Amino acid sequence: MGQETAMTQDAIRIEGLRKVYAGGKEALKGVDLTVPRGSVFGLLGPNGAGKSTLINILAGLVTKTSGKVTIWGWDQDVNPRQSRAAIGVMPQELNLDPFFTPRGALEVQAGLYGVPKAQRRSDEILELVGLTDKAEAYARTLSGGMRRRLLLGKALVHAPNVLVLDEPTAGVDIELRQMLWTNVRKLNKERGMTIILTTHYLEEAEEMCDEIAIINHGEVVARDSTQNLLGQLDAKTMVIQPEDGLDALPKAEGITAERRPDGTIALSYRAHQTSAEDVLSLLRDQGVRIRDVRTEQADLEDVFLSLTRKN
Repeated sequence: MGQETAMTQDAIRIEGLRKVYAGGKEALKGVDLTVPRGSVFGLLGPNGAGKSTLINILAGLVTKTSGKVTIWGWDQDVNPRQSRAAIGVMPQELNLDPFFTPRGALEVQAGLYGVPKAQRRSDEILELVGLTDKAEAYARTLSGGMRRRLLLGKALVHAPNVLVLDEPTAGVDIELRQMLWTNVRKLNKERGMTIILTTHYLEEAEEMCDEIAIINHGEVVARDSTQNLLGQLDAKTMVIQPEDGLDALPKAEGITAERRPDGTIALSYRAHQTSAEDVLSLLRDQGVRIRDVRTEQADLEDVFLSLTRKN
């Protein structure tokens, strides 16, 4: 098996993965997906798309209905222990024992993975996630952000080859988001760790990921480099409230205007072709006085609609 591990170039290989829950709900419909070693890979999709089911199957928490999952060269069915040891998962839920300290929680987690005492790196991990000064505080006294940091630490105790972050920044403050992003970059660049990041924030995927797969209704509807994929998804809309009613809608190449029922004018454009300043200049040139203005960006729901129409 060691030779096979050395030969494979994929951190994760998923083939024909299906999951049907009791009651008949099909969460995954034959997913094929590969994640290259050393990459930061984004798995995007709306809530209920199948992202968490996929992550939980990788983590060994949910049993697949059919298909094949290989983690770091280890087939999950043939070598469950090795495939499980190759991956660390930072879950969404803040599932921590309230009576452990951060250091205690890391030591127990390391013990569960069979990491010998001499090889444990609890203090190093506490430093990495910014919890050194809270090492001996009970988990129940930690803030939500600190608990999120501890979950990241727990995912790292066995030095996994692949780290999965399941919606790591949903509902967290900017400081914690920056800390997570910094640590992900460090783990990826300095240790060569493959990172899989699930998120529904386009900004986060754009900032962090080399490649992205978009999953919707249990199927992969797009897979490409971040640059290529986001190039398709750069539709923006500027919504203006004019001072006076407009008889005619503004017109220009690359800008589409429509009147909304509330009296606002929505001007849609592609960010890589047209800037917001171009739109404002058009309005000024055509004598439109603006009382209020805001911008809208295509959210992932819109993106999925356009992608699923194409597929």
